[in-house]
Amino acid sequence: MRTSGVRARIGLVTGALLALQLGSLVSPAYACGCGAMVHGPGTRLAVRQETSAVRWDGRSEQIVMSLTVDGNAPKAAWIMPVPHRATVTLGDRALFSELEKATAPVHKDRDYFWPRDGDWPFTRDHHSVGDAAPAPGAAAPSVGVVGRERLGPFDVARLTATDPDALRDWLAANGFQLPPALSTELRPYVDQKWEYVAIRLAPASGDGPLTGTLDPLKLTFPSERPVYPMRLSRLAKTAQSLKLYVVSAHRMEPESAIGGAPPEVLYAGRVPAEWGELARFAGTSTDAPKGGTPYLTAVSQSFWQPSAITGDHELTRTADDAPFQRVIYTDHLMRVGGIPAWLLTVGTGLAAMATTALLLVRRGLRRRRVVVPPAPVVVPPPLG
Repeated sequence: MRTSGVRARIGLVTGALLALQLGSLVSPAYACGCGAMVHGPGTRLAVRQETSAVRWDGRSEQIVMSLTVDGNAPKAAWIMPVPHRATVTLGDRALFSELEKATAPVHKDRDYFWPRDGDWPFTRDHHSVGDAAPAPGAAAPSVGVVGRERLGPFDVARLTATDPDALRDWLAANGFQLPPALSTELRPYVDQKWEYVAIRLAPASGDGPLTGTLDPLKLTFPSERPVYPMRLSRLAKTAQSLKLYVVSAHRMEPESAIGGAPPEVLYAGRVPAEWGELARFAGTSTDAPKGGTPYLTAVSQSFWQPSAITGDHELTRTADDAPFQRVIYTDHLMRVGGIPAWLLTVGTGLAAMATTALLLVRRGLRRRRVVVPPAPVVVPPPLG
């Protein structure tokens, strides 16, 4: 009975924190399923974008998160649930820029014959997007704060999930007022003995509002299966969007849509060994030991009704490692010597038709020519 009460308290406490942040997102918003922001009274803070990279090697999982925030809060706390005891380090911003480059669509030209809207005799250049070308850890005891470190501008505390007082005390010690209990959405995490990483955020300059893209953080924890927490996003009041990069030994995909639109694959392919930070993250750099996680998959997904989210994203291997890359086509009207090919073809055809018609008319006229018989010769009668 006592254990049940503790679990209920932690579920209410942490659920309130998450509801406070997720309810403040504006549309279009980015899924903040892995964490929640808590800021001081009288201030506002919104997560405008969250981009995450997940690496899973069959034994452990890494999640690197880059948050872009906006508002007037001078400081905030970010609470993130994790399935096992996690270590936290600073990430490298270069990882996300390289991920963007690696998964960007390729651009190709293609010609079309007949004029379209925008071409003479219509009117504008026309661009179209073509079809994409294939191109265990045991449960931790209730010990409260289990770790504390300073990482750049971040003050990181690692807390157990079974002690609500540890979370409340940590927030109070760092100047954050615990909001009223509004939800029990975190109770499933509590039942599974998940823990939390609580991070105090502050501007790098030391004063002014907390705004812009924050330094990325990397969390590493044991994991027998890759999972990306999404259940908490069901508290959001506006549509959510998720962009997720997955680095593993093979091409991966979400096991189900968990209540959202079908996930869309943006890219699938092997990570080149020369790709700097991305190669180091994947373990495919030339100075890395053999093995690693050489396959990169990028997916995006929309959640038009966040309340319909049914759980976390469990990632699974696809049937094969077929590569995939989006292709953006730039269409060009076919020309010959600067003249639209269709116009030359149509003009030549019309000329041929006119010539044929003229010949047919002339032939018909010759057949219908009237032959005038000679005048009859009148022979006068003989004279008397």
